[in-house]
Amino acid sequence: MLERLFPRRAPSPRPLPQPNAQLALGALLVRVALANRQYLASEVAQIDRILAATFTLKPLDAAKLRAECEALERHAPGTPEFTKILRDEVAYADRKALGDAMWLVAMADGRRDEDEELQLLAIETALGLSDEDIQSARNNALGDL
Repeated sequence: MLERLFPRRAPSPRPLPQPNAQLALGALLVRVALANRQYLASEVAQIDRILAATFTLKPLDAAKLRAECEALERHAPGTPEFTKILRDEVAYADRKALGDAMWLVAMADGRRDEDEELQLLAIETALGLSDEDIQSARNNALGDL
């Protein structure tokens, strides 16, 4: 009876964190992995490795960061907002390394996917990478196929 009079309220959702370079990178890595509407364990593991190596994190901390980035990717701004944060806060050489890392995520399942490649091109372009650097990253990633 009291339940009908005083129904339980759903807990308020936690507010999303303000994106910074770390979260923007993670969200973009997740976005690349989700571009083909599949999110495979191999892609998740690759994202965790990249986050751990890039930010000197322990595996558990990298997984926690990835989980936060997944939530941010689902509910936060689009690719241009994330890439603007990275363009503003990260040097060109490091942005180029981010492009290479995104290719590692896209190729984590060992297959080429047109949707992932289109997403990557949009992100690399928005990061301000040169055509030569974009092509070089693509060639390096696809060289083993």
